Amino acid sequence: MITGSQCRAGRALVEVSRAKLAGRASVDASTIEKFEHNLEQPAPHEIEVIQGALEELGAVFLRENGGGIGVRLKFTSAEAKQIARLEGEGGIVASDRVP
Repeated sequence: MITGSQCRAGRALVEVSRAKLAGRASVDASTIEKFEHNLEQPAPHEIEVIQGALEELGAVFLRENGGGIGVRLKFTSAEAKQIARLEGEGGIVASDRVP
């Protein structure tokens, strides 16, 4: 499950307003604002739909891996092709392409 900081960063990366994210996730924009500012923790199902909406828009959320949690953008199609060329000899490459 993502944190409020990851939500704020993910929204900035995919360049979507709180209002648009709220519409995509079917939650109130004030819920997202309070979550991002650590004022109130939404219900777990609300966090899941917010995270899902951001992931559909191209955000990838990173779990704690010793270096901290984070968020990044999915690779573009061109970037994914370039990575596939470079990693092709190392096995199967996961699909990180933005639809």
